[in-house]
Amino acid sequence: MDRQPRSPWGLYLHVPYCATRCGYCDFNTYTADELGPGASRAGYADTLVEEIRLARRALPDAPAVSTVFFGGGTPTLIGADALVRILSVVRTEFGLEPGAEVTTEANPDSLDRSGLERLLAGGFTRVSFGVQSLAPGVLRVLDRTHTPGRSLEVLRDAREVGFAHVSADLIYGTPGETDSDLAESVERVLESGIDHLSAYALIVEPGTRLGRQVARGEVVSPDDDIAADRYGIVDAIAQVAGLDWYEVSNWARPGGECRHNLGYWRGLDWWGAGPGAHGHLSGLRWWNVKHPAAYAAAIHGAELPVAEYEELGSQERRVEHLMLGMRLREGLPVADIPAREADALCAEGLLELEESLVRLTPRGRLLADLVVRRITD
Repeated sequence: MDRQPRSPWGLYLHVPYCATRCGYCDFNTYTADELGPGASRAGYADTLVEEIRLARRALPDAPAVSTVFFGGGTPTLIGADALVRILSVVRTEFGLEPGAEVTTEANPDSLDRSGLERLLAGGFTRVSFGVQSLAPGVLRVLDRTHTPGRSLEVLRDAREVGFAHVSADLIYGTPGETDSDLAESVERVLESGIDHLSAYALIVEPGTRLGRQVARGEVVSPDDDIAADRYGIVDAIAQVAGLDWYEVSNWARPGGECRHNLGYWRGLDWWGAGPGAHGHLSGLRWWNVKHPAAYAAAIHGAELPVAEYEELGSQERRVEHLMLGMRLREGLPVADIPAREADALCAEGLLELEESLVRLTPRGRLLADLVVRRITD
């Protein structure tokens, strides 16, 4: 690796295991019966630790890490003690910036109160739960294994043990979901005291179980107009509860924003470790081999498990800057956007101008992909 990260920078650690496969998911994740030989979940923490050490050798001049994010999959399936041990290796190899943000994703049924206490004591500062919905019928369609009651219990537990930053992920637009299903889900997770909410429209991906059900006509495909209405429900309830949007699909109380994800949207540097993880350093992108067995084989051979590299040219970096930056509430300098298109989008009520910055209006957030296409074409 011939480049070194610039501060602030982050470390993404991918844990590719799930107890079951949800019907809508096409992430690089594996259940126990999908792994095959050479990819033991039990030995995964040791393998990930070795990649962290290899990364340190590749980045001898790296400053202390600003954010660490354990994603998946379900990172907590390998246990709180394993996550804390991996974090301790990050601390030893790279160091953590004072006030560093350390997040793990979790499912409501993959982490209990004692695990939360162990994570907090081990240096984690933030936990993000994949709640998805509190409506039993919606959870069944999504193949989620937890109950609504368990979701609310673990959100409260996380706050009570001392986590200052707790997030819930919701999905809206699931076939069979009603406006009241979504409204109640948003209201009740916010009542638990969380300071961050993510909400995403359900996307039916080809090759998933849900995708096959839609193709066969067994399940009705999500409707774009309904999804737009549901987004408005989420936004209105979040705003009343004191959470403001800072990215199109994310709301937070002041200070509750996910700093690691902001690093992605702002084009900062990060190292991605684990099967299929992506990294970025100064316009150089790479991604690791996807299967845990191939990943483990590379690591055990003392090699970085990189599948491919990609060097972004100036035009590609400009497009990415516009595409990601436009999703943020902080907006973009108006000088970065073609003047004619900026004027037209403002006149159409999709963008608003404040001094030298331009950002999405509420209607513009619903049509963010269209706005991005127009300013990047």
